[in-house]
Amino acid sequence: MGGFEIEEKAKQYLLIVNDGPYGSERPYNALRIAMNLAKQESTTVRVFLIGDGVQCVLQSQETHQGCYNIERMMSSVAGRGEVGTCRWPRAARQGSAR
Repeated sequence: MGGFEIEEKAKQYLLIVNDGPYGSERPYNALRIAMNLAKQESTTVRVFLIGDGVQCVLQSQETHQGCYNIERMMSSVAGRGEVGTCRWPRAARQGSAR
């Protein structure tokens, strides 16, 4: 058969986290996916934190023994990909008008 070469295209992923680090497992799952995707060749991973998700980058988080550590996971993702944050004023998040 004819030799076809399949060109591997670069893949880009954006994961948006808007939950606090320990209120649900959504940030944990998003970071777990981001860490695994970042291991693949020709892959760019970006994590964007918005609202309560910004708390995921706070340093010196205290976690219970046996509990996952979002701070360490975030550090791992930042070392292999990109992490961006957006922190809106509380009034804007609550829909207050002037």
